Amino acid sequence: MKLKQLSLFLENEPGTLGRPIRLLADAGFNIVTLSIAEANRFGILRLILRDWKKAKNLLEKNGFVVRVTDMVAVEVVDQPGGLARVLAVVEQARLNVEFMYAFPEKRGNRAVLVFRFDNPDGAVKILKRHRLKVVSSAALLKRAEAS
Repeated sequence: MKLKQLSLFLENEPGTLGRPIRLLADAGFNIVTLSIAEANRFGILRLILRDWKKAKNLLEKNGFVVRVTDMVAVEVVDQPGGLARVLAVVEQARLNVEFMYAFPEKRGNRAVLVFRFDNPDGAVKILKRHRLKVVSSAALLKRAEAS
Protein backbone atom coordinates (compact mmCIF):
# COMPACT_ATOMS: atom_id res chain seq x y z
CA MET A 1 0.00 0.00 0.00
CA LYS A 2 3.00 2.28 -0.10
CA LEU A 3 4.27 4.19 -3.12
CA LYS A 4 7.90 4.74 -3.96
CA GLN A 5 8.92 8.32 -4.54
CA LEU A 6 12.22 9.51 -5.97
CA SER A 7 13.75 12.68 -4.49
CA LEU A 8 16.50 14.59 -6.26
CA PHE A 9 18.42 17.50 -4.79
CA LEU A 10 18.97 20.18 -7.42
CA GLU A 11 20.76 23.52 -7.34
CA ASN A 12 18.29 26.38 -7.32
CA GLU A 13 19.44 27.87 -10.65
CA PRO A 14 17.75 28.42 -14.02
CA GLY A 15 17.74 25.31 -16.22
CA THR A 16 18.62 22.82 -13.49
CA LEU A 17 15.11 21.38 -13.30
CA GLY A 18 14.96 20.67 -17.02
CA ARG A 19 17.91 18.27 -17.06
CA PRO A 20 16.37 15.35 -15.11
CA ILE A 21 12.95 15.97 -16.65
CA ARG A 22 14.36 15.80 -20.21
CA LEU A 23 16.44 12.75 -19.31
CA LEU A 24 13.33 10.91 -18.10
CA ALA A 25 11.26 12.07 -21.08
CA ASP A 26 13.89 11.01 -23.59
CA ALA A 27 13.98 7.55 -21.96
CA GLY A 28 10.17 7.23 -22.21
CA PHE A 29 9.26 7.69 -18.55
CA ASN A 30 5.92 9.28 -17.74
CA ILE A 31 5.82 11.22 -14.48
CA VAL A 32 2.66 10.34 -12.55
CA THR A 33 2.92 13.23 -10.11
CA LEU A 34 5.61 15.52 -8.79
CA SER A 35 6.38 18.19 -6.27
CA ILE A 36 9.12 20.79 -6.12
CA ALA A 37 10.21 22.38 -2.85
CA GLU A 38 12.78 25.09 -2.33
CA ALA A 39 15.37 25.02 0.45
CA ASN A 40 17.75 28.00 0.25
CA ARG A 41 20.16 27.39 -2.63
CA PHE A 42 18.78 23.94 -3.40
CA GLY A 43 15.49 22.47 -4.45
CA ILE A 44 14.00 19.05 -3.93
CA LEU A 45 12.29 17.45 -6.91
CA ARG A 46 9.98 14.66 -5.81
CA LEU A 47 8.65 12.26 -8.44
CA ILE A 48 6.34 9.26 -8.60
CA LEU A 49 6.79 7.17 -11.74
CA ARG A 50 5.63 3.74 -12.85
CA ASP A 51 9.05 2.06 -13.05
CA TRP A 52 10.84 3.91 -10.28
CA LYS A 53 13.77 1.47 -10.10
CA LYS A 54 14.73 1.97 -13.75
CA ALA A 55 14.22 5.74 -13.41
CA LYS A 56 16.43 5.79 -10.31
CA ASN A 57 19.18 3.87 -12.11
CA LEU A 58 19.02 6.19 -15.13
CA LEU A 59 19.19 9.31 -12.98
CA GLU A 60 22.07 7.97 -10.89
CA LYS A 61 24.02 6.94 -14.01
CA ASN A 62 23.70 10.57 -15.11
CA GLY A 63 25.12 12.01 -11.91
CA PHE A 64 22.04 12.66 -9.81
CA VAL A 65 21.83 11.74 -6.15
CA VAL A 66 18.47 9.99 -5.75
CA ARG A 67 16.71 9.07 -2.53
CA VAL A 68 13.79 6.60 -2.44
CA THR A 69 11.01 7.39 0.02
CA ASP A 70 7.88 5.45 1.01
CA MET A 71 4.72 7.47 0.49
CA VAL A 72 1.08 6.78 1.35
CA ALA A 73 -1.74 7.84 -0.99
CA VAL A 74 -5.10 8.52 0.63
CA GLU A 75 -8.40 9.10 -1.14
CA VAL A 76 -10.43 11.94 0.38
CA VAL A 77 -13.78 13.50 -0.33
CA ASP A 78 -13.10 16.64 -2.38
CA GLN A 79 -15.20 19.03 -0.33
CA PRO A 80 -14.65 21.29 2.65
CA GLY A 81 -13.48 19.13 5.55
CA GLY A 82 -12.12 16.23 3.46
CA LEU A 83 -8.50 16.85 4.40
CA ALA A 84 -9.47 17.90 7.93
CA ARG A 85 -11.01 14.45 8.51
CA VAL A 86 -7.78 12.70 7.48
CA LEU A 87 -5.67 15.05 9.59
CA ALA A 88 -7.91 14.48 12.63
CA VAL A 89 -7.17 10.74 12.42
CA VAL A 90 -3.47 11.39 11.86
CA GLU A 91 -3.22 13.82 14.78
CA GLN A 92 -5.16 11.56 17.14
CA ALA A 93 -2.74 8.73 16.30
CA ARG A 94 0.24 11.11 16.83
CA LEU A 95 1.58 10.47 13.33
CA ASN A 96 3.87 13.10 11.92
CA VAL A 97 3.25 14.39 8.39
CA GLU A 98 6.64 15.32 6.98
CA PHE A 99 5.15 16.64 3.73
CA MET A 100 2.27 16.03 1.34
CA TYR A 101 0.99 16.99 -2.08
CA ALA A 102 -2.04 16.31 -4.23
CA PHE A 103 -2.36 13.86 -7.08
CA PRO A 104 -3.33 15.98 -10.11
CA GLU A 105 -6.40 14.00 -11.18
CA LYS A 106 -9.55 13.43 -9.22
CA ARG A 107 -12.43 11.07 -9.81
CA GLY A 108 -15.89 12.47 -9.23
CA ASN A 109 -15.90 14.00 -5.78
CA ARG A 110 -12.78 12.08 -4.68
CA ALA A 111 -9.23 13.43 -4.63
CA VAL A 112 -5.96 11.70 -3.75
CA LEU A 113 -3.37 13.17 -1.41
CA VAL A 114 0.14 11.74 -1.20
CA PHE A 115 1.67 11.81 2.29
CA ARG A 116 5.13 11.24 3.71
CA PHE A 117 4.59 10.02 7.26
CA ASP A 118 7.33 9.42 9.82
CA ASN A 119 5.90 5.88 10.12
CA PRO A 120 4.35 4.85 6.77
CA ASP A 121 3.46 1.29 7.81
CA GLY A 122 1.78 2.47 11.01
CA ALA A 123 -0.03 5.19 9.08
CA VAL A 124 -1.49 2.67 6.62
CA LYS A 125 -2.83 0.54 9.48
CA ILE A 126 -4.33 3.51 11.31
CA LEU A 127 -5.91 5.04 8.20
CA LYS A 128 -7.49 1.71 7.23
CA ARG A 129 -8.73 1.16 10.78
CA HIS A 130 -10.59 4.49 10.47
CA ARG A 131 -12.06 3.41 7.12
CA LEU A 132 -10.03 5.88 5.11
CA LYS A 133 -9.16 4.58 1.67
CA VAL A 134 -5.44 4.03 1.19
CA VAL A 135 -4.78 3.87 -2.54
CA SER A 136 -2.38 1.18 -3.74
CA SER A 137 0.48 1.94 -6.06
CA ALA A 138 -1.19 -0.05 -8.84
CA ALA A 139 -4.49 1.83 -8.43
CA LEU A 140 -2.79 5.21 -8.44
CA LEU A 141 -0.84 4.36 -11.58
CA LYS A 142 -3.99 3.05 -13.23
CA ARG A 143 -5.73 6.37 -12.46
CA ALA A 144 -2.84 8.22 -14.09
CA GLU A 145 -3.15 6.15 -17.27
CA ALA A 146 -6.92 6.69 -17.43
CA SER A 147 -6.67 10.48 -17.26
